[in-house]
Amino acid sequence: MQSVLVVDDEVAMRAALEANFRRQGWRVRTAGGKTEALAIFKAEPCPLVITDMRMVDGDGLGVMQGVRALGPLTKVILLTAFANIQDAVFAMKEGASDYLIKPITFEELRRAVQKVLQTSNDSVRGVDTSKLVGESAQFRVLLARARQAARSGADILIEAESGTGKERVARFIHEASPRAHGPFVAVNCAAFPDTLLESELFGHVRGAFTGASAAKAGKFELASGGTLLLDEIGEMPLPLQPKLLRVLQEREVDRLGDTRPVPVDVRVISTTNRPLRELAREGKFRFDLYYRLNVIPLSIPPLRERREDIAVLAAHFAQKYASDPCGGQAVLTPEFMGRLEEYDWPGNVRELENFVRRALALSPSGAVACEPLEPLDSKPEESDSFQPGLTLREAEKTLLLKTLEATDGNRTKAAAMLGISLRTIRNKIREYGLPPRQA
Repeated sequence: MQSVLVVDDEVAMRAALEANFRRQGWRVRTAGGKTEALAIFKAEPCPLVITDMRMVDGDGLGVMQGVRALGPLTKVILLTAFANIQDAVFAMKEGASDYLIKPITFEELRRAVQKVLQTSNDSVRGVDTSKLVGESAQFRVLLARARQAARSGADILIEAESGTGKERVARFIHEASPRAHGPFVAVNCAAFPDTLLESELFGHVRGAFTGASAAKAGKFELASGGTLLLDEIGEMPLPLQPKLLRVLQEREVDRLGDTRPVPVDVRVISTTNRPLRELAREGKFRFDLYYRLNVIPLSIPPLRERREDIAVLAAHFAQKYASDPCGGQAVLTPEFMGRLEEYDWPGNVRELENFVRRALALSPSGAVACEPLEPLDSKPEESDSFQPGLTLREAEKTLLLKTLEATDGNRTKAAAMLGISLRTIRNKIREYGLPPRQA
């Protein structure tokens, strides 16, 4: 049964929404203001909160912020009788799932709720967005563009750092596309020797080479009617690239040893953690193949550029691994979450997931704290002295580290020694991903 918390200080509005949701089979709880709403939500969280903006003891933004602190994955819809573009933009930037203007019919609200929950969990259509978790503006733009790209049959190139979830985005696109009922076939271009990759992609006939005792269909044929993921396309050897280009242009493959081409109906999604344009400039990748793959470009921002998603992802992974026999308790303390948000996560979402899983396993008796966990402090050691060739950024980071060490981590003293403000110290610590210290 779906569950919703309705917050409004108008008794009639609250009762009307409750009655309508109950008729739709929902479990409904109501609150007349911010304080009551947060007390109810803390006792029993739910996936959706609908709240009025202006109330006697606080506003809808306060309700949303309190709810999101207790349950980062909860969706919040704000209702207001006072239409204001600036307020709407601010609310959406703060994380509101929707911002609706009163008066509103229940049918309009119901459609908005469906849209919000569909965005949150596309499993209704077989699209597993549980693997695509985030609330930042950058993440929303990515998700919207991926959905739009899914409706097209054009080939897609996803460029992003390792660990950001390129394959998961590719699977999401496939599952959200008209090809969802077809196969999704993935091949890692870096996992095969040059001599085997051609056979893996295009197939071969019996006797095509030593050891080819039977005919074998390649990945392009296996993916026909669906989607083929070419993972780490930048690792594809140069001699094989012209043949791949021909397949993409003609939509037919030549099996090794065969004289007849085989038609294929496939949508190609390529991923790379290396910028292909730069590889092409270096002569390591063909420009014509790059242009052919890059019909619809997608980029996944690294986690350090969307820190708003760190707490949401951490809560998601804690929930995911809470049922693991070694998972411990899925209770993340505010101090632990703050520590996560200050780290740069060079390994991106993959590193965060593994870290949260390890934290749960090492904290089996209660809330997850930072004390037993070392990795967030594991920064490369800086040289004892400034070496020629250091960039200004490296020199600044080294100076900041040495000053913090000299003051035993006291940011106020460090700021005074460096002649900068305390706020600048804090910003620099975040910028360089330094571990938090006592102020």
